[in-house]
Amino acid sequence: MGILVTGGAGYIGSHTIVELLNSGYEVIVVDNFSNSSPESLRRVSEITGQRIMVYNMSILERDGLEKVFNENNIHAVIHFAGLKAVGESVAIPLQYYQNNITGTLNLLETMQKYNVKRLVFSSSATVYGFPESVPISEDFPLSVTNPYGRTKLMIEEILGDLFIADNEWSISILRYFNPIGAHSSGRIGEDPKGIPNNLVPFITRVAVGELKELTIFGGDYPTKDGTGVRDYIHVVDLALGHLKALEKTVSTPGVNTYNLGTGKGYSVLEMVEAFENTCGIKIPYTIAQRRPGDVAVCYADPIKAKQELGWGADKGIEEMCRDSWEWQAKNPNGYEVNIKNIESPHLSTSGDFLIKVNSI
Repeated sequence: MGILVTGGAGYIGSHTIVELLNSGYEVIVVDNFSNSSPESLRRVSEITGQRIMVYNMSILERDGLEKVFNENNIHAVIHFAGLKAVGESVAIPLQYYQNNITGTLNLLETMQKYNVKRLVFSSSATVYGFPESVPISEDFPLSVTNPYGRTKLMIEEILGDLFIADNEWSISILRYFNPIGAHSSGRIGEDPKGIPNNLVPFITRVAVGELKELTIFGGDYPTKDGTGVRDYIHVVDLALGHLKALEKTVSTPGVNTYNLGTGKGYSVLEMVEAFENTCGIKIPYTIAQRRPGDVAVCYADPIKAKQELGWGADKGIEEMCRDSWEWQAKNPNGYEVNIKNIESPHLSTSGDFLIKVNSI
C-alpha cells in the first residue's frame, strides 16, 4: 500500500517512516527541506534497508503534487508538512498562513482529484489554548494564542467541512503533546535549526557542550517546583500512534480526533533531574521570566486513542532521556548535510535511497 508522507524528512516524519517501512508499507515523501535534511531519509533507508522515493518540493507547488500522484499509486496520506515555530509565526504570520493553509488546500484538492480520500493529519495540543483543567480530553473547548496554532485549528475545521461535503473521506486528526527521544540506533533524532525552542534538545545541547547553560522560562508557576509541567512522549511511541491511526483511517470513514500523549506530566526541573540521573551529566541552568503564551500545566487524557485505536505510550521518561542523549552524543552537529549538496534536476541515488528533484 502506497503512503504519501508530506514533510517526511522532519523529526516526527522520519520516525514514522521507519515504522511504516517496517510494517510493509511503500513510502513516498514530499519535502522541501526548509527545516530538515535529506540525510535523515538516507539514514531511514539505511535503518530499514528499504527504498524511499523522495520529491524535493513544497506542497505549495500544485503542479508538483500532480506529478507525485501521477507517478505513484497512493492509497493514503500522512500530512506533516508545515511551518511550526510559535515565535516565528507571530513575527511572520502571513508566511505561516500561506504555507500551512494554502499548502494543505493544494494537497486536499489534489487528493480529491485523484480519489485519494484517506488522511492522517498532524495537529497539535496548541489548539487547546489555555485549558481550565487537566488532563485534557478531545472534547475540551478549542482556542489558540498564536498564528501557528491558528493554522492547525483552521485546518482541523477545513477537514470537518470536507467530510460534511463528502462523507467518503476518512480523516484522523492527531493532537500531539511534547515529543522527545530518538530512534534507539542513534541514527535519527531531533535536529532543530539554531537555538532550540523545545526543552530536551536544549538540554542535550548543553550536555554536549554546544550551549553553556539551559534557560528555564518561568520559575513561579503554581506547580510543585514553580516550573511548567508538560506531557512528554517518546517519538517512537508517537510514530506508532500514526500507524494505528492510519489503520483506522483506511478501514473506517469519518473524521476522528485523538490526543497522543502519555497522560503524565513532568515539570522542567523534573526533566532536568531525570536527564542527569539517566545520563550522568550535570545540566547547569538559569531561570528567566515566563514566555508569553506558556501555560502552567498541560497533559493529555489519552484514553480515546487507547479505546478506539488500541494505542498507548509504552516508553518511560528514562528511555526518552537516554535515547535523546544517544542521538545528540553521536551527532553533536546534527545531520550536517545541506540540501544544496543535491544536484538538480536529475534523479540522485544512493543505494536504495532516491531523491527526485522537482524541476517543474
